[in-house]
Amino acid sequence: MSGAPSLAHARVNRLLAALPDSDWDRVRRHLEPVFLSPGETLFEAGLPRHHAYFPTTAIVSIECPTADGASTEIALVGREGIVGIALFMGGQSRPSRGVVEAQGWAFRLAEHVLKEEFARGGALQHMLLLYTQALLTLTAQTAVCYRFHTLGQQLCRWLLLTLDRSTSSEVRTTHEKLAFSRAGAASQRRPKNDRTATMTTMAPMM
Repeated sequence: MSGAPSLAHARVNRLLAALPDSDWDRVRRHLEPVFLSPGETLFEAGLPRHHAYFPTTAIVSIECPTADGASTEIALVGREGIVGIALFMGGQSRPSRGVVEAQGWAFRLAEHVLKEEFARGGALQHMLLLYTQALLTLTAQTAVCYRFHTLGQQLCRWLLLTLDRSTSSEVRTTHEKLAFSRAGAASQRRPKNDRTATMTTMAPMM
């Protein structure tokens, strides 16, 4: 792992890149670069969350766990978005957890800073609300896919979502992860110790 990226790298994240200079100058002093490792849990369901994450090269899986330990992936977040919408949307129900899908960098922002910026009602609030709407739409589409699409179609959808959020044309995953991601309707259990060899899928060159 190389050294921490500069603040300029934070604008690889599309939400941060879209901020007007005045908003960016105010937010950037509070951003902290963090390297996210595969399988790392950023937050657990039902527990307090203290930071939001703006991924740049990392990808985070948003999962919905059940009481018996099973879980289903409901969304993927990469450089297009933010992990931690519950921090600014309010409410006490936080049933999801965030697990790092692909290693890489993100920039985190403390909860109180995010709430203060959101309360200003400016450009950041507008973009966060638009992103939340898009994420809800994606979650609804995921539910429909799990209900009506074949496993092969679910796999293709997951690969496309991952490639859209990746800075590479290559996807590294494992057989267990593929089973977990494409069979959400079956609520498969995420393995705690994945010893399967890595599989690489290449995106077609356009």
